Amino acid sequence: MHRLATRVTLMLAALAVSPVTASDTPNTVDPTAVQAFVDDITSEHGLERTDVESLLGDARHQQDIIDAIRSPAEALPWYRYQRIFLQDDRIEEGVAFWNENSAILDRVHDEFGVDPAVVVAIVGVETRYGEHPGQHRVLDALYTLAFDYPPRSSFFRSELAHFLLLVEEEGLDPHEIRGSYAGAMGMPQFISSSYRHYAVDGSGSGQRDLMNDTEDALASVGNYFREHRWRPGEPVASPAHVADGVDTEPFLGDGQRPTTTIGELRAAGVTPEADYADDAEAVLLELDGPEGTEHWVGLYNFYVITRYNHSPLYALAAFQLAEAIRDQRGTD
Repeated sequence: MHRLATRVTLMLAALAVSPVTASDTPNTVDPTAVQAFVDDITSEHGLERTDVESLLGDARHQQDIIDAIRSPAEALPWYRYQRIFLQDDRIEEGVAFWNENSAILDRVHDEFGVDPAVVVAIVGVETRYGEHPGQHRVLDALYTLAFDYPPRSSFFRSELAHFLLLVEEEGLDPHEIRGSYAGAMGMPQFISSSYRHYAVDGSGSGQRDLMNDTEDALASVGNYFREHRWRPGEPVASPAHVADGVDTEPFLGDGQRPTTTIGELRAAGVTPEADYADDAEAVLLELDGPEGTEHWVGLYNFYVITRYNHSPLYALAAFQLAEAIRDQRGTD
């Protein structure tokens, strides 16, 4: 019954008497919190206690996970964040990826209504089209953040529970799955709850495999966007000109959800470069560009992209990458 708590306690005791080097950081996980988690997941979801205890006993606390989550790329100013993704080679790779997978992307568009350029850009931003899905064991990442990152421990304990359920449902090896420092997996970098709720078997193989099956990965991105109310054929964002003296604060909101309309923005002196209808829902973005403040108008589909990643910088980078890939490929 208490094997996991005993195992973790012994590990902590060993650390207490061992010399600590730069690569050997102390494990500050509270074994009572781990045991409470085991109690909850086994009682609520019917998982075998011995299996859960054995798996968590094999998890390893990783200090570099804590360090990474404290310094996310989204904390950068826009002009630095944008440069990470809007590079010639990433755009060229996106064109090649689209060409190689055009039949799959056409099917995704037909079934889910999502712009192929956006689907390509999402996996381009997330993993460079599947080339860099992450090197952290997802088990270690979620264990570390669930029990040694108080600001979001509740969220990551929920994700750890979803991960344990996911590997049971999909027949995956929890020891082998690698991903981001936050536990995101596969070409589209789905966290465990998103994997369970939105991943689809696009290839018809009988398994939802985001790590090895490109068709599953791209179809799952399409399904995610459809489930978050993507509006087929509607625009995403446009640069905007702000007249001198305009108070932009009332229109900024959280940079995600539309808080106003294009007509209200125009009346206040904010003019999008694109010709949008006055009744279109919108949010104003104010960003640190390389030559000063940049203004953009995000529409409803911009908000949908922020459901994939809540950062407005992420959504705008994905949109700009999508447009750059589309332009270079020469598609409408």
